[in-house]
Amino acid sequence: MPMEIYKEFTFEAAHLLPHVEEGHKCGRLHGHSFMVRIYVEDEIDPHTGWVMDFAELKQHFKPLYEQLDHNYLNDIEGLENPTSEVLAKWIWNKLKPSLPILSQVYIKETCTSGCIYRGQ
Repeated sequence: MPMEIYKEFTFEAAHLLPHVEEGHKCGRLHGHSFMVRIYVEDEIDPHTGWVMDFAELKQHFKPLYEQLDHNYLNDIEGLENPTSEVLAKWIWNKLKPSLPILSQVYIKETCTSGCIYRGQ
């Protein structure tokens, strides 16, 4: 029976949303302490007793973390309109080719707001 595990990451980044109506607060430059949770799902390996080594999961996300942390998201290719939804899909598309057991990407941009993307 498959099991799902996750690893959580936080990064700081600035952005603005270019397509909101004039005067909307998100149209102004601002920042967030983003939280990202990367989920993978697979069978538990009978020898190791785990789905995946958490350190390996961290290595998969590391290049994206380095691209995102303390940067202006709008300057990153594919994130010109960096909503949480766009960010979740962007992370998914970057991770899925090398991490086929990826099952969902969870983004939290504030204490009370976020999104979940489970692929196509």
